[in-house]
Amino acid sequence: MFIIDVGITQKLELTLKLTLDSTAANVISAWENGTVRVGDTWYPGHLILTPETIIKNWQVTRPENLQLSHLEPVISLDPEIIIVGTGMQLIFPNTRLTKLLAEKKIGLEIMDTPAACRTYNVLVHEGRRVAVALFNK
Repeated sequence: MFIIDVGITQKLELTLKLTLDSTAANVISAWENGTVRVGDTWYPGHLILTPETIIKNWQVTRPENLQLSHLEPVISLDPEIIIVGTGMQLIFPNTRLTKLLAEKKIGLEIMDTPAACRTYNVLVHEGRRVAVALFNK
């Protein structure tokens, strides 16, 4: 909420909305270390999310061990971009992964999980074919 002082005795209050209050798409409404809330439901552990699909219990171990085969469930959903959230810290997977996905015409962004959640929501609201794959210990 912003308060703008327009005089000694009069104040104008404005509320700034950064996202829509509701959407039919899966958007991330909260994140805590180890769990993500999509809408009103909390999902613990590693997770793949698109505007239409939630894949729980994504079978991965550590970001630095990420292989193309781990992303097959995401690739099958036909995203234009995959965002990988690597947990609390930014950890880069094998650089060859970017090239392999580019050959499939899919962009890859690597970031820490909180940043991945925020970026995913922005792209969903822009109507992009985005997927987020979250390492969430």
